[in-house]
Amino acid sequence: MVEPFVKRRERPIPGSIPDVLQMFVAEVRFYREIAPVVGVRVPECLHAEEEDGATLLLLENLSEWRQGAEPAAAARLLAGMHQQWQGVAGDRWPWLRRPDAGIDVVAAYFDETWPKVASRPDCTAVVRNLGDRLVGRIPAVEGVAAVSGPPTLVHGDASMRNIRTGPAGEVALIDWEDVGSAPGVADLAWLLVSSVEPKQWDETIAAYGRTVGLREALAAAASQGILSLANTPPESDEATDWVRRIEEAARRLT
Repeated sequence: MVEPFVKRRERPIPGSIPDVLQMFVAEVRFYREIAPVVGVRVPECLHAEEEDGATLLLLENLSEWRQGAEPAAAARLLAGMHQQWQGVAGDRWPWLRRPDAGIDVVAAYFDETWPKVASRPDCTAVVRNLGDRLVGRIPAVEGVAAVSGPPTLVHGDASMRNIRTGPAGEVALIDWEDVGSAPGVADLAWLLVSSVEPKQWDETIAAYGRTVGLREALAAAASQGILSLANTPPESDEATDWVRRIEEAARRLT
């Protein structure tokens, strides 16, 4: 028998992004209130508790499942969830995070981080041009993305690291700390920027279906991609992959 997956989070540091966004508590509430009806495969929750910001989850262990999925399959899974909860999620669960939550903290972090990224040897001209245009504009970019489509239930971090494929091909979404209410294309944009090879973007977008507002969502996702690039070793394979995907987002924004 596979032991449950234990996810324990200590109370976040006051003023940190997890604290401002209440990420850990949101995941507990997701498993208590939303997971039973969400309509997509998620780990079964065996126990969920929260005390003064610290949380404990005992979840079905999907460690034997393969990380990631075919991009088109992931896009279809997200599209189904977004269609199911469009115009409903925010009213049913009013505690869900809105797109502008904590934006001042995120914007300050981007503006502080960007000079370090711009000076990296693997920061290409395309990425540098995009980053320069985003400095000082993160609240505006996020504001446009927030109204780029009808609000629905979003995963918030729909990257391949948070997707699992079972032995029979079933696709599951894990790690719901960033769950929120926002336009569904925000999940699609982050899936592309975080995880999909540029040559597969068109087929992934086609699998998702209706993509009104994707361009606006891509600008916000690209800014998050730049922050992720900042956390990788310069000129590493991981960094090279981030640069390639950010460049693809930049090309589609011109």
